Amino acid sequence: MSPAADSLPDLAELERAATIVHAAMPATPQYRWPLLEDRLQTELWCKHENHSPVGAFKVRGGLVYFERLARERPEVRGVVSATRGNHGQSVGFAAQRHGRESVIVVPHGNALEKNRAMRALGVELIEEGRDFAESNEVADRIAAERSFERMPSFHMDLVAGVGTYAMELFRAAGELDVLYVPIGLGSGACGCIAARDALGLRTEIVGVVSSLAPAYARSWETGTLTAVESTTVLADGMACRVPSAAAWPHLRRGLSRIVEVTDEEVAGAMRALFADTHNAIEGAGAAGLAAAMQERGRYHRKRIGVPLCGGNVDSAVMAKVLSAD
Repeated sequence: MSPAADSLPDLAELERAATIVHAAMPATPQYRWPLLEDRLQTELWCKHENHSPVGAFKVRGGLVYFERLARERPEVRGVVSATRGNHGQSVGFAAQRHGRESVIVVPHGNALEKNRAMRALGVELIEEGRDFAESNEVADRIAAERSFERMPSFHMDLVAGVGTYAMELFRAAGELDVLYVPIGLGSGACGCIAARDALGLRTEIVGVVSSLAPAYARSWETGTLTAVESTTVLADGMACRVPSAAAWPHLRRGLSRIVEVTDEEVAGAMRALFADTHNAIEGAGAAGLAAAMQERGRYHRKRIGVPLCGGNVDSAVMAKVLSAD
């Protein structure tokens, strides 16, 4: 059975997920980059999820979800989901491995290169909706029309899968003082919380959202799920207008706080990563570092971790970011 919806995956479930993930891809590296450490004046571990087969951490969750789908519901012919890109590549990658059809709905104006990457993985791509929330509604309709499985963007199998990157990081780097984790819908942050708790660590986990997509930050302040319009373009992986009711209780319990970063701060982090590590990181993927740079000095000489959760940035966007330095 999958982990209960009201509890995060435990150590046994994370270990099982890691077995599934590592059958398709090796563990990604985690490095300390001297130039970045000079910038922050602290020990900094970067977890390179941009080095996964689809350039983002999401692939782990898709592999775990489809393994269960193939084992428990082999009659399912295909799945439908909605995304801004990295989840869709995860779905396409895993669907191909298991011989399933995949349909992904993206909002109008979605990143062109993410769209191309999804199509290259065999995804049937449908562009409809003005944002992720509206694309989600379209995915519901298509799933009903075609009798496909409606694959959510937040599910405990996805959490177990993506939680394996945090387990790799913690086991390689040891107990960190703080881990800055970008929040889109919440699977990544929940996976980090699950891994920390399963390993019995005391690491503070700080959620990071875009100041132009502050739904989770406003929810944190009020204690009640609050939908807020999202206008960020650069950090599209964090462009959440409607928070996940399934993710919320785990985030509320497991995060110490939430930090907001501006698009300008995200762009600065992208430039820093390119200059100091020669990695091109997308906006949401650089948000953890943006928060660490914003709070430079708060954890002086402490041990910090940031997941570089995706490198799928359009060439034109990256060029614009770099030229603005």
